[in-house]
Amino acid sequence: MARLAKIKVKTLEQRLWDTADALRGNQEPSEYKHVVLGLVFLKYISDRFEERRRAIETSLSDPNSEEYIPNEARRSEFLEDRDEYASHNVFWVPELARWGYLQDNAKLPKIGQQLDQAMDLIEKENPIIRGVLPRNYGREGLDKSRLGQLVDLIGSIGFTESDDHGSDDVLGRVYEYFLGQFAGKETGKDAGAFYTPRSVVKTLVEMLEPFHGRVYDPACGSGGMFVQSAEFVTAHGGERTDISVYGQEFTDTTWKLAKMNLALRGIEADLGDRSADSFTQDLHRDLRADFIIANPPFNVSNWWNAKLADDPRWKYGTPPEGNANFAWVQHFLHHLSPKGTAGFVLSNGSLSSKSSGEGEIRRKLVEADLVDCIVAMPDKLFFNTGIPVSLWFISKERHGNGHRARQGEVLFIDASKLGRMENRRLRVLDDDRDIAKIAGAYHAWRNHDGGYEDVPGFVVAATLEEIRQHDFVLTPGRYVGTKEAEADWEPVEDKIARLTGELYAEFERGRKLEEVVRERLGGLNAD
Repeated sequence: MARLAKIKVKTLEQRLWDTADALRGNQEPSEYKHVVLGLVFLKYISDRFEERRRAIETSLSDPNSEEYIPNEARRSEFLEDRDEYASHNVFWVPELARWGYLQDNAKLPKIGQQLDQAMDLIEKENPIIRGVLPRNYGREGLDKSRLGQLVDLIGSIGFTESDDHGSDDVLGRVYEYFLGQFAGKETGKDAGAFYTPRSVVKTLVEMLEPFHGRVYDPACGSGGMFVQSAEFVTAHGGERTDISVYGQEFTDTTWKLAKMNLALRGIEADLGDRSADSFTQDLHRDLRADFIIANPPFNVSNWWNAKLADDPRWKYGTPPEGNANFAWVQHFLHHLSPKGTAGFVLSNGSLSSKSSGEGEIRRKLVEADLVDCIVAMPDKLFFNTGIPVSLWFISKERHGNGHRARQGEVLFIDASKLGRMENRRLRVLDDDRDIAKIAGAYHAWRNHDGGYEDVPGFVVAATLEEIRQHDFVLTPGRYVGTKEAEADWEPVEDKIARLTGELYAEFERGRKLEEVVRERLGGLNAD
């Protein structure tokens, strides 16, 4: 029997990405990202508009409908009535911004200017997204032939053989998938900072189980934590409206990506009226959230501002000016409701660092019975760094906030050996195997009658006294009995500078050694 070759079938998102990436030409991924994702969003609001328009037209022209209007001219007036769209939360799309018009002109040299005009018109008619949509499609250097082909490609989304959930859902999936692909393409210190890989987001959400309540992310990036939370709710039979979403993001272009991402998924969110620094311009000052899910930037060294010196958020100690890790932790605590729980990502250095008062802050957090669980994650989970990270879970009212009383205990999970390499650079966690194993251990320990038992080498519940014996170092390997992962506390830019200096010093040493050798060889020849 002839052996059948195993064929890997690409998903719709993968096929669209392959084509869109091939059209990138000389554009850097960081720039092309805004070109592509802006068009996906434009297609989305145009599709929603046309869908609503067809529904109005059908209702007005059906003699059996209560809304039937026999006069054709009168029907046309209703079709152009903005209130008919706004009442259904649909953006009003002016005629020159509708996708059909733009696609008809996709092959013309002026398609770039027409897209810029379309973005202007939409923002003018819909103040809620004013300042959010990308521009500059008409700039020199953006190949208009490739741009026209890209318009055709995105125009095909929603009308394919795989489209069985409506174009809105497909466009949302495409937007999220493209965000991840761009994160993998970008290079440099800030590459991929706008996107948290799905493995990490999914693990946090599955452990926290945000069924209903207020969900907050003060470093929300492109909004992935909210998208996954909404998917978790609907996957468990709830409605997206069961959660209220609040976020903040410092980088302006990323804040705009988040606004579009959430709109595409039908998630209503309060991300503030602008991008802003969560430490110095807290846009949700009075918010107390039931769940906080976040992946703040690691080891930020330039976050301090003098006006933060006496900030009421530093209840457990003023964070060091050279590292924002414990500023983020205390910002989360400040915004948690009396029964709230937070799950977030921090560098491994936060588990053991004792410099500049960090060890004291960590000790006070443990002694205040706030630390619920620590998970050591495997390396290579992120696009912009290969270092291993940890997940922290802090919780208030641990004597029974809907779960088993857990005072005086902290759960340690060592998941550093889980996952598989998806490619040479990136590791992923499988939903049914790895993420289910991590979340299952946490729920077994946290829930009433969970049937929890320690599993040496993977999960152990430690007492406060045991943690004190380890001088409040929270590295899971110390408790579960595995080798500790390297604590990479050094900020990336500092490490690059140090390693570069060491390399140059070696070059200099080599040069001097060469001079000595040449000099001695010259002496031999003279004899």
